Amino acid sequence: MLDKNGIAKRIAKEVKDGMYVNLGIGIPTLVANFIPKGFNVELQSENGILGMGPFPYEGEEDPDLINAGKQTVTLLPGASIFDSAMSFGMIRAQKVDLTILGAMEVSEKGDIANWKIPGRMVKGMGGAMDLVAAAKHIIVAMQHVNKAGESKLLPECTLPLTGVRCVRKIVTELAVLDITPHGFKLLERAPGVTVEEIKKATAGKLVIEGEIPEMVID
Repeated sequence: MLDKNGIAKRIAKEVKDGMYVNLGIGIPTLVANFIPKGFNVELQSENGILGMGPFPYEGEEDPDLINAGKQTVTLLPGASIFDSAMSFGMIRAQKVDLTILGAMEVSEKGDIANWKIPGRMVKGMGGAMDLVAAAKHIIVAMQHVNKAGESKLLPECTLPLTGVRCVRKIVTELAVLDITPHGFKLLERAPGVTVEEIKKATAGKLVIEGEIPEMVID
């Protein structure tokens, strides 16, 4: 199985040269550390940054320079800082090519729930609802099962929805999957993980066609 950095590494392979990319809170922020060298990629944070770099080394953090998840970040040459109104104007105008989000649940239809668990304190929905409504392409970075071992890839989401039929691809510690009209299509399996293990961890409809290759991470 992959750890969080492994998930981020695999997702970084989906990032193409010239893209404008928004990284959500959690595992997605790690993708910044694995963008291929030589790629001209603009990383955007909805609190008002365009041109984020990887996380700073220990001792080099600037507490005034943070992403939407309140983590310290770095800036690349030519980066811009602006207010959140301009940031969301950029998002709503569909200037972001790819959004990478975490999720609590994803349905086989591509619905996503990632902002609230009923009965628990929550600060707010953040920018996720704007991002899923306006992004051209959405990839979810998530754990395949919850702490109780229950699948988070479901026939229908049980938690409050963030967006409907918007997710295109999912990368978990077990697999890479596409959302298709027929359900979750298994594209790749994590190193050492069997197709049978993925079947057991997926509550929604799983489409398996032919031999499923192992992910190439490095």
